Amino acid sequence: MKKIFLQTASHTYPVNIGCNIFNAQNVFHPFQVGDRCVLVTNHTISILWKQKIVKYFLKKKISVDEFILSDGENYKTLNSVHLLLTFLLKKLHDRNSMLVALGGGVIGDITGFAASIYQRGIRFVQIPTTLLSQVDAAIGGKTGVNHELGKNMIGTFWQPESVITDINFLSTLPYKQLISGISEVIKYAISFDDAFFQWLEKNIKKILSLELDSVLYCIQKCCELKINIVSTDEREKSSRLLLNLGHTFGHAIEAYFEYSSWLHGEAVAVGMVMAIQVSKTLGMINTNNAKRMINLIKNADLPIYAPQDMCPESYLKYMVRDKKSYSGNIQLIIPIAIGQLTILKNVKKNIIISAVKACFK
Repeated sequence: MKKIFLQTASHTYPVNIGCNIFNAQNVFHPFQVGDRCVLVTNHTISILWKQKIVKYFLKKKISVDEFILSDGENYKTLNSVHLLLTFLLKKLHDRNSMLVALGGGVIGDITGFAASIYQRGIRFVQIPTTLLSQVDAAIGGKTGVNHELGKNMIGTFWQPESVITDINFLSTLPYKQLISGISEVIKYAISFDDAFFQWLEKNIKKILSLELDSVLYCIQKCCELKINIVSTDEREKSSRLLLNLGHTFGHAIEAYFEYSSWLHGEAVAVGMVMAIQVSKTLGMINTNNAKRMINLIKNADLPIYAPQDMCPESYLKYMVRDKKSYSGNIQLIIPIAIGQLTILKNVKKNIIISAVKACFK
């Protein structure tokens, strides 16, 4: 097991990464004998993994209630949070109780948000079960839910007590969900690390086939890259903005299709291609680098073309509401080299529409 610590101004906690790590003695920090917790998960994960997790809690004589959410991004809503809060109240959970998020990014975001507002804040633990949540969503304390007019528009910054990442969970992950997670991996490489990018070019198929050493290295590398940024900019005032490559376009796709037909990673993959196109249009990236970036996305079996039934102008109404925008001006993160990004302020709408059109088949 590899243990990495994320330290912010207010909180320090471990990110545990490994295989079969629930056997490790100290992996369930900060649980104590006699604690009460609520395991928050969905129907699919409950059937596959609940008993394995509950067994460890019972060994430590920790009381466990289970709350099951419906599965899917379209259930990442205030109503789901309301149902969880009602459950906590009915079960008489207090400020000493702890929430445990067992699932992907949707479960983690809802659980963290509920923990941050229940009785003005209680503890929670992340146990991410998808590649996307293991490399990205479970790290850094962003919580929240979607609104029909925009993704993650309602939320808080609330750090977990620990993150427990076991790659065994990936053995039951559908292939489509696996490649959705690869999208965030590629984002880190394009954004921050040329050497990691080159490694991915050579090893992407090993990750897709869940080769143990490659997956462990990949998750650890992404976590280290994110921790380095979050530790200096917890609330996304400066450098943490750079973690959003492809997300402004991608969130527009997700919102347009009402969080139902495009997975987050798929939308971000196309969003990265659109950001690359913006950079090409403005002459800020050389053709070879742009081609390598797009080829890596394509070789990971991710989509590289815009949804055909979403017109280019449709992106704008979502992008002006993006959390990185200000006073109606669209702000974009774009790559200018492999491992290097820049922030564009007040991007003209014709540039955005041109980039989207360039991504049509």
